[in-house]
Amino acid sequence: MKIQIKNGRVIDPASGIDAVQDVFIAAGKILAVGAAPADFVANKVVDASGLVVAPGLVDLSARLREPGFEYKATLESELQAAMRGGVTSLVCPPDTDPVLDESGLVEMLRQRARTQNKAHVYPLGALTVGLKGESLTEMSALTEAGCIGFSQAEVTIADTNTLQRALQYASTFGYTVWLRPQDAYIGKGGVAHSGSLASRLGLSGVPVMAETIALHTLFELMRATGAKVHLCRISSAAGLDLVRQAKAEGLSLTCDVGAHHVHLTDNDIGYFDSNARMTPPLRSQRDRDAIKTALSDGTIDAICSDHTPVDDDEKLLPFAEASPGATGLELLLSLALKWAEDSRGAVTLSQALTKISNGAAQVAGIAAGKLAVGSAADLCVFDPAAHWKVEAAALASQGKHTPFLGYELPGVVKLTMVDGHIAFDNL
Repeated sequence: MKIQIKNGRVIDPASGIDAVQDVFIAAGKILAVGAAPADFVANKVVDASGLVVAPGLVDLSARLREPGFEYKATLESELQAAMRGGVTSLVCPPDTDPVLDESGLVEMLRQRARTQNKAHVYPLGALTVGLKGESLTEMSALTEAGCIGFSQAEVTIADTNTLQRALQYASTFGYTVWLRPQDAYIGKGGVAHSGSLASRLGLSGVPVMAETIALHTLFELMRATGAKVHLCRISSAAGLDLVRQAKAEGLSLTCDVGAHHVHLTDNDIGYFDSNARMTPPLRSQRDRDAIKTALSDGTIDAICSDHTPVDDDEKLLPFAEASPGATGLELLLSLALKWAEDSRGAVTLSQALTKISNGAAQVAGIAAGKLAVGSAADLCVFDPAAHWKVEAAALASQGKHTPFLGYELPGVVKLTMVDGHIAFDNL
């Protein structure tokens, strides 16, 4: 089908385009941006007047809960949520049940995702068998099956010898290791940021040094092995200072931050609101402000939704007993726009979109997040001026829990296209 999207404000951070132009699509590819190709006759014309036409969003952490946790969410529900959020490419961690440590499981997940005809799904393979931190997985077989990197999800490798071997192997073959820096023992069992609030509420804490100690260890191992590492969901000012220094040193390093941590602090726990139970925990205002600074100066490469749907039985519990996590696919765009909106002009719309499109795609090493001629026609059309109220009933995700319930957020997705196919249309 030939499609023309006309009169929209085209923003493509990868190419620097920010202008009212038309986009022409044919055979699932972007045929032209700007002037119409010769003899182009559209089968469908989409009027995007007053709207932004942007690359489809790229989310670096979205748990789809299949296989094994279908009572929390299904591929069908979460990929529909992705379409409503304008997310056309997403990376899923390996902490499913069974764990993504065998090529057959990865192939099954990718095939199931393809049958949905929605977002592109890029799995991370388990770094160690069963995520137990003991023996390494068959990384080459997992890569052939479609894994774009290797991760421990939220499970820390306590044995640094094992971690060193994993980094050595990954470095040899050019694989990227995705790790969330967290010491295996300090802060173990903690549920909130160590500070005055946790003390007043009687909650066990996770100190910032749980992150910084892990970073010091990891950077030493990276110097020894030459491995390429992506740091998942950095949460503290001290941690970001170390990342900034490591990047300046020349280590092969990228990092992301969860969208929730860009806006919220441990004060948002309020009166034990389990919707604000996160991993890593929401930290202090100083940490949140450092995150915004690091996003602006490029220390943080991408914002991810950290989409982790949790069912009522595991969330509607006392704070310390509730499962951590929140839905985020449908909020990723809005929370990135809110970051720009709150900056009062210091962050442009294009800069905000970079962190959830081409910047994230570069981290993942995938061909996505851009509107280049000849690339797949993955894009989203949204109204940047419209606001929507976050309500559980309005979310397509099976996970209805988020600390942003009741918030008015900017940015309403009107249309999402994947490979030239209109997968969501709210125009």
